[in-house]
Amino acid sequence: MHPVCVIEGLDPATYARHALHDAARNWPETNCYVDLLIEVLAQRGHDPRAALAFTVAQDYEGDQFTFFKFPPADLALLYGVEVLELAIFDQLEEHVRVQLARGRIPMIEVDSCYLPDTRGITYRQSHSKTTIGVNVLDSAGRRIDYFHNGGYFRLDGEDFDALLRPASDNGLPLFPYVEFIKFGAAPPVHAQMDKSRTLLAHHLRRRPSQNPFTAWGDAIGGDIARLMERPAGWFHTYAFSTLRQAGANFELLATYLAWLQEQGDPALERARLAAEAIAGGTKIMQFQFARASARGKVPDVTEAIRQLADDYDIALDCLMNGFAARGAAA
Repeated sequence: MHPVCVIEGLDPATYARHALHDAARNWPETNCYVDLLIEVLAQRGHDPRAALAFTVAQDYEGDQFTFFKFPPADLALLYGVEVLELAIFDQLEEHVRVQLARGRIPMIEVDSCYLPDTRGITYRQSHSKTTIGVNVLDSAGRRIDYFHNGGYFRLDGEDFDALLRPASDNGLPLFPYVEFIKFGAAPPVHAQMDKSRTLLAHHLRRRPSQNPFTAWGDAIGGDIARLMERPAGWFHTYAFSTLRQAGANFELLATYLAWLQEQGDPALERARLAAEAIAGGTKIMQFQFARASARGKVPDVTEAIRQLADDYDIALDCLMNGFAARGAAA
């Protein structure tokens, strides 16, 4: 059975990440879902920065910051790309083959214990769910090439069997959650800027009713109390759901505003700098939390939270002043 592939010419050994995953950024990786789509869009010739308007709508959800994702409607409008759920009712490997043969990339929720790119973190050590995008399936060679986080990788052998051919003593295994990326005709590039501005106005109307960092500040005392009681490893999970999601989201917002500036949008520098300050401030807070957790000391984050809240107000107020009329008319 011959290998099937969607995006030709990619080699995990020489793959170059998109600039949004540059190591020099405060948050070179955001979350597995967004990072995967950034790489796939770029490899299909699209500029993923045009689709980052949704970052203005992030909220504090009471126990975590919004796990942000590209809204499917935005991808369809900007690139003609659809993200659809794939119903798994037979062998996962065969569903993957069918979709790849039709030019779609399956996105599979998997156990990172079997992903070699997580070596030193979870690979063959611990279990954690994440999402990969399969680009190449070689059933005969028991190999897949896949997008994960900000890179492109290969797995084979026992790892292939664990993910695509799981053994079960009770008939059918528990099927994973799977989506697929369906590529359609993209609108003209010259229309992309207006569409992206329209999306920004739309997402500004969805912005939180309360400053999310102020809301987090009201709850963080309880978080810190739990941090002092839990094992050291708990901090990393907590930080991923709070500091990393907030920091990475606003770094992407800063990148989006820089892209708008490149296209000629004026008066965005103050908002961009405020969003960038949030990205840097959350990174510093992560170090403070980590040190406090390791030493068993309670961190004083009052001033840091106040600064994040101030920067948020600056960024959102500037954007509302610049796009309020467009949002009201949309």
